[in-house]
Amino acid sequence: MEKVFLYKTDNRAQAVKQLFRKFDVASFKGKKTVVKANFNSADPFPASTHIETLEAIIKELQGAGSKQIVLLERSGMGVTRRVLETMGVLQLSQQLGFEIVVLDELGEDGWVRFKPSVPIHWTRGFMVPKVFMEADRIVQTCCLKTHRFGGHFTLSLKNSVGLVAEYVPNEDYDYMRELHSSPHQRRMIAEINLAYKPDIVIMGAITAFVNGGPKKGKKVSPNVVLAGNDRVAIDAVGVAILRHFGTTEEVSQGRIFEQQQIARAAELGIGAKSANQIELVPLDGESRAFAEPIARIIGDQG
Repeated sequence: MEKVFLYKTDNRAQAVKQLFRKFDVASFKGKKTVVKANFNSADPFPASTHIETLEAIIKELQGAGSKQIVLLERSGMGVTRRVLETMGVLQLSQQLGFEIVVLDELGEDGWVRFKPSVPIHWTRGFMVPKVFMEADRIVQTCCLKTHRFGGHFTLSLKNSVGLVAEYVPNEDYDYMRELHSSPHQRRMIAEINLAYKPDIVIMGAITAFVNGGPKKGKKVSPNVVLAGNDRVAIDAVGVAILRHFGTTEEVSQGRIFEQQQIARAAELGIGAKSANQIELVPLDGESRAFAEPIARIIGDQG
């Protein structure tokens, strides 16, 4: 069973603290930890990771004794460094003493081509940052939102797109053009996740977009934060929450495990293969009351 922990609160720092207790944080001591957040654009949460969530995660990693903490980011809708400055991330890095690697600024030697032995839809494979592949521990934090373009929803699986190069110096190729023009876009999103396995994924779902996205859309307030280390399970729960509040036709159609991002990731062994392998674990009574209808949706539609 792949556990997804759920905590109902509007206090981000408290949620991160409580959820981190469900993981072996002692294994982070003395390790180089890479963090991937969601700063695709300079738009406020839930378009982007809330700065309080990022701050809480960094402090937990520092408290666990991480030797080095590096935030990696590439913004798809804006100049990455400007986005990070606008969102207060550069200032936070100075305050807390963690590093930032702006992926748009990496040289040719900063990238590694990933082309797995299994067939994928990327014609050349894709490029991931060398510093990411050399990490001892990986933490990802994503938002809960729909995507008005080809992704349909952008949760933990799609958040990995921000790790892939758009261009690599001295290579005349646009990897994001290949992704966004392909009829297999959602399958290709899933395939990126073959490149790594996170130790912790935190989904900030205090507010969510149930249509529109990724920059703006119709908001609802689930007031929950989720955590796990299985991106398929996390995303399946996220889709169930979107359906609970009423969402787009694309996200509402069919069984959750028939959604192309989730289906392809499950097929590749990236995470849970069916709804029966997901255990939704609420942390207290209020969380349990919220989790019960979500678990029913997963069971009925998984």
